[in-house]
Amino acid sequence: MSPITVLIADDHPVVQQGMKYLLDAQEDIEVAGMANGGAEAIALVIDARPDVVLMDLNMPGVDGIEATRRIREISPGTQVVILTSHHQDAMVFPAIKAGALSYLLKSASPDEVVDAIRAAARQEARLHPRVARRLMDEVSGAQISVNALTSRELEVLREIALGRNNKTIAANLSLSEKTVKTHVSNILSKLYLEDRTQAAVYALRQGLAPLDDGG
Repeated sequence: MSPITVLIADDHPVVQQGMKYLLDAQEDIEVAGMANGGAEAIALVIDARPDVVLMDLNMPGVDGIEATRRIREISPGTQVVILTSHHQDAMVFPAIKAGALSYLLKSASPDEVVDAIRAAARQEARLHPRVARRLMDEVSGAQISVNALTSRELEVLREIALGRNNKTIAANLSLSEKTVKTHVSNILSKLYLEDRTQAAVYALRQGLAPLDDGG
């Protein structure tokens, strides 16, 4: 069988070299390249089409979430395994939504990393227990904290809950429609919601806007 080809994307040389050393020791895995950032990872995927990308999230320029999204668009056959120190909702949900198959923390053992790569090659997910628990909470209806939102995003969310469109929100908050559109996109991403309707329901359930105020 052909070896599993892996691209390592991490801006820390120690992590890069440590992962390369670990993977080079596996008979069924071949390191196809190493990237110092998201943009370089995307370029290498275009050329190498690896089976798996081992992806950090916090990298200069194009971050791991955006890189994951673009890699999955460019090379659907390439699976992304996130390897990061971050387990916050604001990182986990966007990464999974961007197309990452697995999500590990850097506290994972070498065996867990290797297992996740082999599993990814079989299109099987591996999730850190803390991450899996958060995803299960989300699926069962638990809501993400509004603490992820900025004060301006909260204002926009309240306006959405009152049924106002972007033009009206822009006028009410003295913003451009383009800025409002950006805030709406950020709100949906941070709260892991699909559309404005879900955002409005979320805001009403959280008491962020009164049910009887159509304003």
